Amino acid sequence: MNSLDDFNPASVLRFGPYAFHVRQRLILNGDQPVRVGSRALDILQVLVERAGRVVTKEQLIAQVWPTSVVEEINLRVHIAALRRALGDGGNGQRYIINVPQCGYSFIAPVHRDSAAPQTPANAPPPHNLPARLTPVIGRDALVGSLMRHLPACRLLTITGPTGVGKSTVALRVAELLVQYFRHGVWHVDLAQISDNRSLLEHCLHRLGSDLAGLCERHALLVLDNAEHQHAACKALVETLSGVAPRVSILVTSREPLQVSGEVLKQLPPLSLPKPVAVDDVAQAMGCAAVQLFVSRARARQHDFQLRAQDVQALREICRQLDGLPLAIELAAAQIDVLGLIGLHAHVSDGLQVLSQGRRTAVPRHQSMQAALDSSYQRLSEPEQRVLQRLSVFKMPFTLEAALAVVSCTPLASSRLAAIITSLVQKSLLTQEGSGSACRYRMLNTTRRYAREQLERSGEGVELERRHARYVNQLRSHSGAYVFT
Repeated sequence: MNSLDDFNPASVLRFGPYAFHVRQRLILNGDQPVRVGSRALDILQVLVERAGRVVTKEQLIAQVWPTSVVEEINLRVHIAALRRALGDGGNGQRYIINVPQCGYSFIAPVHRDSAAPQTPANAPPPHNLPARLTPVIGRDALVGSLMRHLPACRLLTITGPTGVGKSTVALRVAELLVQYFRHGVWHVDLAQISDNRSLLEHCLHRLGSDLAGLCERHALLVLDNAEHQHAACKALVETLSGVAPRVSILVTSREPLQVSGEVLKQLPPLSLPKPVAVDDVAQAMGCAAVQLFVSRARARQHDFQLRAQDVQALREICRQLDGLPLAIELAAAQIDVLGLIGLHAHVSDGLQVLSQGRRTAVPRHQSMQAALDSSYQRLSEPEQRVLQRLSVFKMPFTLEAALAVVSCTPLASSRLAAIITSLVQKSLLTQEGSGSACRYRMLNTTRRYAREQLERSGEGVELERRHARYVNQLRSHSGAYVFT
């Protein structure tokens, strides 16, 4: 069975009011882009290339997910999303039909526009992107959205907490846009640069150009892990924005660059199963966090199956890990040692269980501890101290609560508010709501790490006392229990 990469498709496939620009991974309805996830686009490509024929479910799964084991429900979910996006069935127009006991068929007439020149099948791809070893799970809609933004957007920065998958998403977007940018896609990992050249010199070397030559380049530059060289990256982007009008820049960073024209995309954790009593395997498998765990667990145990009696344990594991892809992958790597029940018992104890990453991964991705070390060590001393102290809050908290519990002589109230804002910008705190309804929250993994630092500082007992006093005061004044 060939993979999608083996196709040499026509430049544009037209059906109904739609034009499917295969190489650009774009569907247009007139001049308006249609919102479709990348997996759904893969499915559509397979079906349209075989319009009028039945494609079995097994063939579709093998084509779209060639390197992973995927449940049939995943295919049904993407087919349903594709039908909704195309308005299948509206105004009497049908595109995709289900052939019972067989598979699916694309039944609308398809016209192929192949006037545009084709890239030779054996031409080397114009990029330096690292090989993707595992499928990207749970990010189809987001990847599709970012792909639609980038051609028109000069600078897009993906932000989010440690382990949320910023690099994974950026590299998947870049991988799918290779054919769009005439002079290719170029990846620079700022965490790996250790020579004495300036960041600008390093990027020019990667692009094979001098600064003057960039004005003619139509390329995508991926600046990965920008927090490692935040000031240098900011200066580089400001320079390129003036001399390279056709170079788009995709940045991953725990915090914004804060330069003119920057479009921000906050990357959320993977979706979690709802805390319901029903142990429904199909419902659980509809959540990206569970899909990722099961996929990575099967890489360890090929016969791993999620059973109804295991759903609650896995739901709690994913919740404790905040839906963070890195944490989930590290946990799944322990499945053959601990089993699901053993993993459930250990996952709330701390970060020690999240320490068996791939040996080929960079050091900061081999354990959750190392990943959080990388974030923590880049904080100022006051920021570190505030993060430690805020770890006593197990639930969302207000600024008023933080001021009451955390402030001290070196951390006056006026300064503390600014530090909390800085921790939000650096993706170590999450802000929910605004104004009087504003609450701050720390991810479980971050809180456990910060609590370990607090215990080492010797302030843990005193902060617990202050927190308990504040909660008791709230109870006595309002008669309600607000948070712990």
